[in-house]
Amino acid sequence: MTAPARRTHPSPAVNLPVLDSKEAQPSFGCERCRRLDDDRRAARDRGDHSAATDCSVLIRRHPHH
Repeated sequence: MTAPARRTHPSPAVNLPVLDSKEAQPSFGCERCRRLDDDRRAARDRGDHSAATDCSVLIRRHPHH
C-alpha cells in the first residue's frame, strides 16, 4: 500500500457565513450603551477595528438586549 501524496500547499480558504450582519444597537436612554457606542465610534475613527468590535460585543451582551 502506498502512502497518500504529501500536500505542499495550503488548503483553499474557507468562506464562513456572516451570522448577524446587523450592527448591535445601543438601548435608548441607557448611559452605558451610549458610552460604548461613543467608544466604538472613536475606535473606528482611529482605525482600531478590534476595539470597535469589542464595544459592539459589549453592547449586544448588555442586559437591556
